[in-house]
Amino acid sequence: MRYYQDWLLARRILPEIATDLGMSVPTLRMHFDALPLPEPCAPAPYHAINLVIDATFFGRAYGYLCFSDTRRVIYFREIKVESIAALHAGLQILNGAGYRFKSFTLDGKRGFIQTLQSLYPHTPIQMCQFHQKAIIRRYVTNNPKTACGQDLKELMTRFGIQDPQEWIFDLFACRDKHKDFLAEKNERGEFTHKRLRSAFRSLKTNLPYLFVCDDIPAANIPNTTNHLEGSFAHLKEKIKIHRGLKQHRKKKAIQYLLYWS
Repeated sequence: MRYYQDWLLARRILPEIATDLGMSVPTLRMHFDALPLPEPCAPAPYHAINLVIDATFFGRAYGYLCFSDTRRVIYFREIKVESIAALHAGLQILNGAGYRFKSFTLDGKRGFIQTLQSLYPHTPIQMCQFHQKAIIRRYVTNNPKTACGQDLKELMTRFGIQDPQEWIFDLFACRDKHKDFLAEKNERGEFTHKRLRSAFRSLKTNLPYLFVCDDIPAANIPNTTNHLEGSFAHLKEKIKIHRGLKQHRKKKAIQYLLYWS
């Protein structure tokens, strides 16, 4: 019964469950406050895992860096910014718990890929294809005015669907087609089409990590962080219902929801 109450308190939080449990709201809060914080790291399995890494934020004050084995959150850490130090600390905890990794999938946060390469030089790294699409969409916009932007937008509609080698060939063909356009400068000697240049540079920089999942099909490497993104969406829906929670209770509720996700 105690286990069920702990789970229910952590999952629902709302004062109306006080009626279900036959207690007053202050007593409910007292029991919730007495719950110990959940362990931030799940026990390691015997086999190596595909690790998915992503972060979610609750306003500008704080967020959580989360690691998933593609089925559930196995580690979380409260953060103020998505930093390399937080990534490194999380990996150290997982290493200490006995985790082994088949691959990493992440959103391409600056410095994260380089950190993983230095720590695990022989472990494949997959850049989240969904995030790469979003990066290019921000640079190109949904309604590009130039022929170059329109061609790149059309190319991205085939990203992740077309054969990777064919898509890479089309990418470089697109860049070469608009080479002179991309090289245009204004009277101050600055490149005129900086955003389009940045879009092509992003694809070139991340290209070694965009199709790793296709290069090693037997490893079942996830090509996106969508599993975690979906968990974050459900988490925020639950937390949004309970807007009146004080911050320390809200954080505790988030941690329990992550623990059970």
